Amino acid sequence: MDENQVNAQEKEIDLRVIFSIIKRNLIMIIIFILVFGAGFYAYSRFFIPKKYSASATLIVNNKDSDRNAVNYTEITAAQNLADVYAIIIKSETVLQQVIDDLNLDMTYSELKNTISVDPVNNTQVIQVSMTHTDADYAKEVIADLVEVAPPIIADKVDAGSVKVIDEAKISNEGNPVSPNSKRNALIGALVGLVLALVIVFLKEFLNNTFKTEDDIINSLNVPLIGIIPRVEEKEFNADE
Repeated sequence: MDENQVNAQEKEIDLRVIFSIIKRNLIMIIIFILVFGAGFYAYSRFFIPKKYSASATLIVNNKDSDRNAVNYTEITAAQNLADVYAIIIKSETVLQQVIDDLNLDMTYSELKNTISVDPVNNTQVIQVSMTHTDADYAKEVIADLVEVAPPIIADKVDAGSVKVIDEAKISNEGNPVSPNSKRNALIGALVGLVLALVIVFLKEFLNNTFKTEDDIINSLNVPLIGIIPRVEEKEFNADE
């Protein structure tokens, strides 16, 4: 028997051992998966505060884009301006005015951390959004933000203009955007599976007792002469 055949047999034996260990502990593994999956789902559903998102979209216009013919260069310039406008929208000048308008109990830094300003598919369209535990609160802030920002941008940047496309509205059809309970349940199930396998194999490899005849032959590399059968106590008493 050549070396390749020996290695193939060893791999086959190793796989048999692994599947045998998993099979013997299958019920425990399933319990871990179900418990951790259900636990993660329940925690995210009942203990993590739900967050909602409100958003509005703006379009950046180059200074010459009011003409009927708009060339590629002007569109590219408008796209570059979108990055500049995004910075201005999240500036203290704009957000502090929103805080003052709505009498928000937030600092500039706190409000800035809840606001996202992102170009849509690398176009000259900007989406402004806010995530908060109160959907109406988020909508009110975004509505005031897209009203406050354009005049300040026009005053600060003499290269174009920005106009509102979609007014502020609650995203995701009014449903929470986080937490994702189903995704967390899957993560919990995966954690349960990994933890169960670690415990099972750790317990198996730390157990140095022989369970079968094959364990003796494989571990000691000696032939098996005989075995002592297990005799139940009632059978032993019956012989007497």
